[in-house]
Amino acid sequence: MANTAKYLELAEELAARIQKGELAPGERVSTVAELARQYGVAHNTASRAVQTLKERGLLSGKPGGTTWVRVPPARTTRRNTRYQAEKDLVLRPLEERQAVGVAELDSGVPLAAMYEDQVDLDVVRASPEVAAALKIEAGSLVLRRIGRRRHRQRAGISTSVSYMPHDLASRNPELFDAENQPWPGGTQHQLHTLGVEVDKIVDYVTAVMPTDEEVAEQDIPPAVPVIQIRKVTYATTGQIVEVADIPLPADRSELIYETKLERW
Repeated sequence: MANTAKYLELAEELAARIQKGELAPGERVSTVAELARQYGVAHNTASRAVQTLKERGLLSGKPGGTTWVRVPPARTTRRNTRYQAEKDLVLRPLEERQAVGVAELDSGVPLAAMYEDQVDLDVVRASPEVAAALKIEAGSLVLRRIGRRRHRQRAGISTSVSYMPHDLASRNPELFDAENQPWPGGTQHQLHTLGVEVDKIVDYVTAVMPTDEEVAEQDIPPAVPVIQIRKVTYATTGQIVEVADIPLPADRSELIYETKLERW
């Protein structure tokens, strides 16, 4: 039998073991050499079988390194109506703002159930690209927030990075303290503490191939693109008060835009 058929046979056998639960999510898989000996096939046959299952999203791991059964990623459903829901929370009591997280609604995973939830804050100088998005001078100071969430051990992380003009954020020193994260009520409530009411948010959506770092961190299968969202937040004064970049792997993401039209 040709090696091509053999690697597909081995891939199907391993896939069946995963589907039956014999190989659990996050469990280490035998090396290519071990698989070749175990199933009596050539090294190249075992290697192609493993690569096939990585392409199907059943296995994870870098070539030549440890391979494990992929932890199913949390699905993300992102609606533009989330922004009004967040604004509605701004003037609500603290208890209500603590009980509801718009970001968690995207994945259906409560914040308390997250395996990892981390926000890193620092003050950096705006790159020309970030400065242009914020309409400020290149090199101006900005508050940068990098968010990382992982719903289960060994699952890929979800990330975001946002920028707020430093002269605006500095009106409330509490925004610079990572201990205050996650912030009850999210970004719109943070802006409210700065005397800002959000007027509109514009999402610019593009698709790109992921970087090597995104592939590793977010556990993205080969050939899967990333939906890149550039979120731009405007105050009622017209000022751009925040810019955020949100990469969403296409194999687990859905964007829903609901636009209500004024009746005649």
